[in-house]
Parts: sequence; C-alpha cells; structure tokens
Amino acid sequence: MTVHAFSSFSYSYLNRARVLAEGLKRLHPDWVLWAVLTDKTPEGMVHDWSREAYDRVLTAEDLFGERTEGWLFGHDIVEACTAVKGAAACRIMDEPVCEKLFYFDPDIAIFNPLDELSGLLDHHDILLTPHQISPEPSNARQAIRDNEITSLSHGAYNLGFVAFANRAEGRRCAEWWSDRLRDWCHDRRDIGLFVDQKWCDLIPCFFDSVFIHRDPGCNVASWNLSHRSLAVDERGEIQVNGVPLRFYHFTKLGPVGDTMTQRYARGNTEVYELWAWYRQAVAEATDDRVPEGYWHYKTFDDGTLIPPEVRRLYRERKDLRAAFPRPRSVEDGFFGWLVAETDLMPEAA
Repeated sequence: MTVHAFSSFSYSYLNRARVLAEGLKRLHPDWVLWAVLTDKTPEGMVHDWSREAYDRVLTAEDLFGERTEGWLFGHDIVEACTAVKGAAACRIMDEPVCEKLFYFDPDIAIFNPLDELSGLLDHHDILLTPHQISPEPSNARQAIRDNEITSLSHGAYNLGFVAFANRAEGRRCAEWWSDRLRDWCHDRRDIGLFVDQKWCDLIPCFFDSVFIHRDPGCNVASWNLSHRSLAVDERGEIQVNGVPLRFYHFTKLGPVGDTMTQRYARGNTEVYELWAWYRQAVAEATDDRVPEGYWHYKTFDDGTLIPPEVRRLYRERKDLRAAFPRPRSVEDGFFGWLVAETDLMPEAA
C-alpha cells in the first residue's frame, strides 16, 4: 500500500509548508509527499527542493501547460493555490503506486499518526471533516455567528483536509472537483461560491462511499474551539476532548487568528502554548530570501500590481483571453488596452 499526500502553496507559505512536511515525514516516513507550487522562485533565490522534506514537486505549469499564465491571471493568490488542488489530486492519483491520497493545507501541523484516517480509506472512498461537529447553544449568539453562520457562508466542510481512495468513486469525485475548480474557484459569495469549500457541500449529495469524520482530534481550529478542549496527559501527549490531537489548523497566523483564539480558547492555556510553538516553528522555517507577501503572479511583468477588477474582467471576457493569451506581459497588448480603454489602471495612465 502506498499513501501519497500533498499540499498547495506559494513561496510566501513555504515556511508553513515546511512545518507540515516535517510532521508528516516524522510520523509517516513511508508516505510520498508532494509540494504543489503555484509560484516561481523569487529573483536572486536558488531553491534546492532536494533539501526539503517533500519528495515530489508539481507546478501549475505541470498541470495546465501553455494555458497556465492566462488561467492564473483570473485568480488571486488564495484562489490560485486552491484552484490547482483538484487537478493536482487527479495527476497524483494517476501514479501507478498511489492507493490513497491525502490533502492538507500548508498551515496545518501534524501531531499524531494518521493511521486511523488511512484505515478509513480501506472502507470509504472520500473523507471530509466538518468545520463543526457540535451545535452552539441557542444563547451563544456570537458563537452562532462566528461558527455556524460562517459555515453556511463558507462551506460546511473545511477543505484544508480531504482524502480519497484511488478507486472508481474516489477518482470520480476528484475529477468532478478538478473540473469545478478549473472554472469556478473564486471568492464570489454573492453567487454562492467560496473557492473550493462551497462546492464540496455537494459531495455527499453526488457521490457514494463518503465518510464524514467527526473525530474532535482532527482539523482543530478557531471555528471549533468553542467545543474542543486541549490538555496534556501524563505521557506528555496532547489530547482533545480526551482523544489524541491528530492535526491542528493554524489558520490566520497573526492578529485575526489571535482574536478568534482568545475568544474561544479562553482559559485553555494549552491552546496558547500550541500557538507559541507554531509561531516559533514557522519563524525557524522562514527563508529571508522570500520577500514578505511575495507571489510571482501578483504583478504585471514590469512590477505593476494587478488590481482585482482587472483579474475579474479578464476571466469574464472570452474575447480578451483570446486576444491576449499572455496578459501579464506589458509588451503583449493587454496592459496597453487596459490603460487606453478602461479606468482600471489609473496609476499607469
């Protein structure tokens, strides 16, 4: 049996992805670990992937070929690193020795073996974890708003984790996911979309052999801390509601994450200690050669920032995509067309 796992990220999340990979490799050295990179190496940086814990690297170009630049232009960084997940899953499942496939967001850390989850794929083809597994009390209005109502807006399942058995139904689901993410992986809550998560509300409707894993030790995060208590047992192991902590999702590292953690962890000091460990681990994994907020595709090739409205216009206009297949290039005409025909590039004008 060969288990594969992957994460999708840009260079600005390489530090977090390293923490994820270290935990996975320490606990599951036999798993094949893939980095799906939707980025290019920052100027002046030579990155030796052979020194990373990842066994294989896939780029957006590997997945989408000549249409990569035009396709990526219609996405911001979050949308792009999410949109490649489905295509990457299908590509990895094409490996002849891939029997099971796990996806983890790069800001997840693994604390205990995942053999139980791997075992579930012996009997089920698709694994999902809900944002919440317990309802909030009726008088907890803030928690209802932060957690349950947010899940109604962003999706019932957290797609920082998903797993597939490489059998017919698992592949059928991955192919559908890939197809939807190729064209519809956008933060458009005005039309009911939030990147990949809202799509996956439909998985239990469309596919058989789906297991919704309600283990409180999986995908612990700010959105479920109101019902999950961390403690360290006599052996020094972290427990969540009396079961081992499998993986913690350190979403929104910074002020937003701090606010939500303080709101729901309250006096659970182990949560703050875990965050302190994670901050230190990320800091130690940070490469100073990666500029803060770096993403190769966030600018035109002369360094001009691409406004969100320009990305939206390009992806919604088939004629523009046909006329300007290399939209980042200021020499290819699209930049000049924007300046001449729209008011979306006032600084350039």
